[in-house]
Amino acid sequence: MLNPESVISFLIASAVIAVAPGPSNAFLMAQTFTHGRKAGMQSALGFAAGGVIHTIFAVIGLSAILKASETAYATVQYLGAAYLCYLGFVTIKDTFKKQIDSEDKPHVSTKKQGNVFVQAMMTEVLNPKVALFFIAFIPQFVDPALSSTTLQLAMFGLLYPILAFPIDCAYIYSGDKIAGYFRQHPSAPIWIDRFSGFIFIALAINLLL
Repeated sequence: MLNPESVISFLIASAVIAVAPGPSNAFLMAQTFTHGRKAGMQSALGFAAGGVIHTIFAVIGLSAILKASETAYATVQYLGAAYLCYLGFVTIKDTFKKQIDSEDKPHVSTKKQGNVFVQAMMTEVLNPKVALFFIAFIPQFVDPALSSTTLQLAMFGLLYPILAFPIDCAYIYSGDKIAGYFRQHPSAPIWIDRFSGFIFIALAINLLL
């Protein structure tokens, strides 16, 4: 069982994070523009599969820490809160930059892709920032008063790719309109990123309090 309040908070935070423009969403739309909706859907499925793999890794690691020491697990939670707070400040700070570093832009080839699903999945799995995010994000919603912390970790972890997938599909099927809106309203992604940054910080403060 999950705490209903934690589930609602998790869904809201996850939705904001999934909607926020970023390298993954840009990759999806670029694949859609270059190779069509089928390639976009393959990318979305690849990112979802990568999220499931990260969930498995995070649950195994966090469960092992919990079994070893509750104090160690609490330490991971607080370190996670600190990391989320850091992500929030960095996200907000980056919105004030006039240009985005080339490293943050997804590399998209104009050549025919071999297997977009595998490419997207491996890009997600091999991204250390995503792994750190899952380890820092998931424990914030676990209720220690409920039984089976490991089950809670797994359920929350799997909820994220399940929620993010239809949002990715919306980006794919509305790609032209979304891209056009962002071109006409360049400040829109900035404010979405700022809101996401505040969500990160709010999660961190909630845990610390």
